[in-house]
Amino acid sequence: MRIETQILSNLVTNEEYVRKVIPFLKSDYFTESDDRIVFEKISDYVGKYNNPPTKSALLIALQDDRKISEDLYVQCETLINGLNAVEADGQWLLDETEKFCKDKAVYNAIMDSIQIIDGSDKERSKDALPSLLSDALAVGFDNNVGHDYIENSLDRYEFYNRVEEKIAFDLEFFNKITEGGLPNKTLNIALAGTGVGKSLFMCHMAAAAISTGKNVLYITLEMAEERIAERIDANLMNVPIQDLKDLPKKMFEDRVEKIKNKIDGKLIIKEYPTASAHAGHFKALLQELKLKRSFSPDIIFIDYLNICTSSRFKAGSSANSYTIIKSIAEELRGLAVENDLPIVSATQTTRSGYANSDVDLTDTSESFGLPATADLMFALISTEELEAQQQIMVKQLKNRYSDPTSNKRFMVGVDRSKMRLFDLAPEVQQTITDSGQNDSQAMFDGGSFSTKMTGNYDNFKV
Repeated sequence: MRIETQILSNLVTNEEYVRKVIPFLKSDYFTESDDRIVFEKISDYVGKYNNPPTKSALLIALQDDRKISEDLYVQCETLINGLNAVEADGQWLLDETEKFCKDKAVYNAIMDSIQIIDGSDKERSKDALPSLLSDALAVGFDNNVGHDYIENSLDRYEFYNRVEEKIAFDLEFFNKITEGGLPNKTLNIALAGTGVGKSLFMCHMAAAAISTGKNVLYITLEMAEERIAERIDANLMNVPIQDLKDLPKKMFEDRVEKIKNKIDGKLIIKEYPTASAHAGHFKALLQELKLKRSFSPDIIFIDYLNICTSSRFKAGSSANSYTIIKSIAEELRGLAVENDLPIVSATQTTRSGYANSDVDLTDTSESFGLPATADLMFALISTEELEAQQQIMVKQLKNRYSDPTSNKRFMVGVDRSKMRLFDLAPEVQQTITDSGQNDSQAMFDGGSFSTKMTGNYDNFKV
């Protein structure tokens, strides 16, 4: 017996089976016209009456469909009359149905890809190919329909007490506001004006991550790969960025070797032309790195979000900036969820926000849909006075990890020549108005931190 016939027979006779598989079956999985039409009649009936249909109900629905030719009507009638109860192991039947759905989804994706390549599909571009195939490969049965508050209470208790895997910062206040670092499956955004330090922040954090044994993928759409690597060199080698080119080759090689011997993490920097890459390209890159380099990142930096593109819209689309930027943010957060890791990116302030010493969410350029999607969003604020003191103010704008009014504002030190950020002494934080830092002194253990850089980097000065 064909698997299609067995599926249709059980959709008529096996209520338990119907409730488990009907959400995952699609009419385009059935290649024969009679199979597809009968499935559509079954699906319509279940959707309307929430029960499996009888054969007589299907025959009546078939008679009412005036679009079916006479020959096809006879084929469908014969198929319906032959749908009888079939004895089969329940789990085997579910497994075979899932396999059927997977195989058909992949087949359909390949056929759609051929149409896109041939130019027959006018709606989708070739950029849609990676997502078509990956979505097809991801097809499967998920019978989890939600968390039962009473029945699953012990699962919930275990969740409360589970130690969540996070990517920790080397900056105390960032660890404070995130309760220990960035969780997986999240999108985290730095908001700043031009030249304030978006790339500096991400390069510093990338250097900190590899120094603690994490694998880092840094995607740049703004600067060349070598420029990003230059910033990380300055950070890890403890050398002003303008002096790197003056290092003798042997000294440079020695410093790279020392870094190699002291860090366990790996950093890959990938450059894309501005406004030419989207989440589909990044997904394909992850697969390629896994195959060719055996490399799977623990965290991804994307420099920066606004100059990515969206896989949902073609170049030159008439969609407005709000829709496009929100779409990019949603796709990147989906990429983070799919790969179980945090993504860090940045966005520009508006023109008025650039000169604002108290940046707010409304100063987000192009789309307010971005902060609606992000899990953590913070502003990096610099003024002439702060720059003279080698400091940057950080202001929380949105935080799903903890109370954003606690440590709402705080200061970090910045050494722009070496592309580093560092913690400041507690008394610096206490001068901030409306900071929400009532417990900052306790956090620093009575003021044991100083204005100099502390932590992991002391071990990496070469």
